Formats: sequence, C-alpha cells, structure tokens
Amino acid sequence: MHRTPTSRRWPAAIRNQLEHWVIDADDHLDVAWRRLDARLGRGQPRHLAAYRGYADERGAELFGRVLAEKPLGGPEDDDTWWDNLLNTYRRFESDEVPGVGLRAHFRGASVDAVSDHEGYYTAALPLEPSSGAAPATDALWENATITLADGTLATAQPVMQVRADAGFGIISDIDDTVLQSSITDWKTAAQLTFLHNARTRKPLEGVAQLYQALQEGADRSGRHPVFYVSSSPWNLYDLLEDFMDLNAIPCGPIFLRDLGTDTGKFIKTEGHGHKLERARTLIQRFPTLRWVLLGDSGQADAELYAEAAREFGDRIAAIYIRDVDPGAESPLDLKVDSFIEKVAGTSVPMLRSRDSLAIADHAAGLGLIDRARIPAITAEVQRDRARPTPGEAATDEAATQVKEQVEASVDAATGAGKPGG
Repeated sequence: MHRTPTSRRWPAAIRNQLEHWVIDADDHLDVAWRRLDARLGRGQPRHLAAYRGYADERGAELFGRVLAEKPLGGPEDDDTWWDNLLNTYRRFESDEVPGVGLRAHFRGASVDAVSDHEGYYTAALPLEPSSGAAPATDALWENATITLADGTLATAQPVMQVRADAGFGIISDIDDTVLQSSITDWKTAAQLTFLHNARTRKPLEGVAQLYQALQEGADRSGRHPVFYVSSSPWNLYDLLEDFMDLNAIPCGPIFLRDLGTDTGKFIKTEGHGHKLERARTLIQRFPTLRWVLLGDSGQADAELYAEAAREFGDRIAAIYIRDVDPGAESPLDLKVDSFIEKVAGTSVPMLRSRDSLAIADHAAGLGLIDRARIPAITAEVQRDRARPTPGEAATDEAATQVKEQVEASVDAATGAGKPGG
C-alpha cells in the first residue's frame, strides 16, 4: 500500500506561535535587564559603531549601532586561537543600547534618529539643493558625523558617494566570494569563524586586484561603487572591515544580517533571500547604473542573481559565480549551471568561474575593466595560490598547538625531575 510521505516540518501556525512566544519572552527579559542596568548606572551609550554609508545627489543613507562599550581594537600579530575565541565571544555578547536619540550631519544637512530595541539606527538625509546641503565633492568618500542628541560622542561616519554617471556598480557576496570561509565544510568554517582573526583569514585568489580593477573600471575613473552583502551577522562587521583593509580589498558599504529575535531572525528564514532584497534596493536606488553581481556556488547566490537578471534585464551587466570546488564537477556545479541555462535566454552574461583571472578576462571582454590590469591579477592569483588553504591552515595551527603543549609538558616533567625541581 502506497503512503504519501508526511512532511516533518511543523505547521506554520504552530511555528509562528512558538516564534512569537520566543520574541515576547526575549522582549520581557530585555526590559528587565534594562531596568536593572538603569538602577546600577549601566547600559549607557559609550560608543557609536558607525558603519559605512552611501549617498548620491538626492540623499545619504547612514546606519550603525549604539553600544554600551567600545569594541576591542584590531587583531594583533601574536593573537592565539584562545584570544580569537574570546574576541568572537565579545563580538556576539555586545551590549546594545536602545531608545537613544541621535543626530546625523552631512554636507550641512542634518536629521534626527533613534536607536531601535537592538541598538541599531538608520538615518536618511535629504541632499537636494532645496535642503540647503552643500554640493558633493569629487572624492569617492566623505565623512558624515553621528552624535548623541546632545551633541556628545561625535563619531565620523564614512559615506561613499555614488555618481549618476559612474556607469556601473558592483554588488558582491563575501563568504567564499571574497573571504575564504569553506562554508560547505562546517568544521573548517567554524574554526575560521571562531578561532581566527582578520590577519589570519585568507582572501580568495586574486580578489584584491580584481576588485580594484572593477572599482577602477575600463575608464580608469575609480568611481564604480562597490557594495557587499552577506549572511554573516552584524557582530562580525569589524572583523570584515579589518580584513578588507589588511588585504587591500576596495572598501564599500557592508550589509549583514541581524541575529536578534525579531520576526524572521531568531528562527532563520529559509535561504538567503535578504541578499536579493538588498540587491533590489540598490538597483532601484540608483537607476542610472548597471550592475555586476558576484557570488559563489556554495550558497544560493546563483538562484538569487538569476532572479535579479529576470527582473532587471540589461541593467545587470554580468553575473559571476565562483566555483567553491573547481577541481571537480559537483552537485553544486550542476545547480549553478541550471540557473546559467535559465539566464541564457536573457541579455545577461552569467559565468561559473574557477578564479579571479577567469572573471577578469570575461569582464575585460565586456569592457568593464582595463585589460592592462590582467597581468597584475594573474600575479596575485599565483601568489595567493601559494598560501595554505583554510583547511591546511587550521590543521597546521592545531598541530603547532599540540606540539607546543607536548613540549611544555616535557619541559615541566624534566624540570620536576632535576635536583631542586
């Protein structure tokens, strides 16, 4: 007798009710902690984490977080795995401050904002001539200022200026697209996330030179804006920012995910659809630009970007999907190829690429980068290939730690056996 397989997923009504219970419980707990903090004089705003924003001739978009303590400084050369683990814990144990009044200033314009219940703030400043704002300079980056409502705690906030005549912009994933994360190998991915820092994490081969070439463009203007999207939590923002600075990867606004208990956050929504939503927002926000989309085969990037190609047509200049396992044809490759076939009926070129050199060669053919940049990209790909893989690096580090522990034990035992030991 044939039986229809029953779904193991919980009914939506039960799932939604459980989610609401969790959210309500978390909200009540947050209120109780805030009351305790207020009585003890804790939980006061002492740091404004001002993330990189962006602006055009119409307005600026700023966002960040209000924290009770300033995060630790950047990574040190001699940080151990234990230092990295503690720093990771501190990132996720951030003390956000809700309900804080703020004021943002940029080019003579200003606007008020209030941090939400998890400490995040957003500020949209109008910059049209009627707003009284000063015109943009020719620089790619300017600084806004974010302060508490009383003017204290003034913090510079970098703002990328997007010109209407830039031609095209870049939207890139981060994990396994820019940063080696081994997201398809959870053990290595966990080691890299929790036991490493911005100095010990590795970029994908040739990424820095490739992204510099894309930002520079074939016109060598250096005005092509770069945006980054990722499923990583906002708590890792400083690590990603340090990583890009240390590896000379062009900086740009970074959009991450909140791991709070709002609807769709605590109980994770399926897939990585927030990346597509962010891409949609940017594509619609800057209607004069075409877009280069970069992702990897390890997640849902091919599916999401194929949908963007269907929605926006020739406003998508190209789609590049990095092959996370270029040495073999895998089910991941077949899945990406199926979306490439779907996009083949559009005007959007979509490529599954093994490395930055393949992307650069294709992009040069489309007139997106200067072909004269390819030798530098080739040299960087070769240099990066000489670095150990994430798995090798994690194994080598574990072996080194075991060796050090054994040597310390031997030294202790030898010392104990000596006269006077």
